[in-house]
Amino acid sequence: MKTTPDSPQNLLPNRMIVISCLAAILGLVACQQEGSAEKAGQKIDKAVDNVGQNIEQTAEMADNKMDSIKESVTQQVEKTGTYLEESKHTANNELEKAGQAIDKAINNTGKRLAGAKDAVVDAASTTGEFIDDSAITTQIKAAMISDEYLKASVIEVTTVNGVVTLKGSLDSEQLLGRAIGLVNSQQGVKSVQNELMVNASVPSKQ
Repeated sequence: MKTTPDSPQNLLPNRMIVISCLAAILGLVACQQEGSAEKAGQKIDKAVDNVGQNIEQTAEMADNKMDSIKESVTQQVEKTGTYLEESKHTANNELEKAGQAIDKAINNTGKRLAGAKDAVVDAASTTGEFIDDSAITTQIKAAMISDEYLKASVIEVTTVNGVVTLKGSLDSEQLLGRAIGLVNSQQGVKSVQNELMVNASVPSKQ
């Protein structure tokens, strides 16, 4: 079978049909691409909106948490300040009590020291008086032994606070007077209490 080439008149309509089909196909493809791009753009916008909302919500939550933290910290600071004030007040009271106790102890100690000092002075004074009285008694007895007329006499001598008491018996009034005069002449003698008696039956040695 022998084919004959189509004539130019027959090819032109076919080409137009093909071109029209290609144009339709390209239009459909372009429409589909445009629809896909629009959907993608909508998805992106929606995602951006969601991200913005999440960021806003997160920022709001963070602000709320910061406010809560600030309030808690403020309360803790106030409680701490109150506790410190109470501790300071308590410490001041304790220090004041301790100071009062120390002052009282010092005062009591001072009184005790003063009392002890007075007791020591009194004891020393008493001891001194005792020593002085003993010295006076010894001194009087030594003077009587040294006296030519009184050395044979038996005279008891006692001294209390410088007051000399004489007891015993003598042979005469003259010896009695001599004894009293000898005692009065001794250093430290304040006075003489005479309890001497005269033995009238014995002749005078003076």
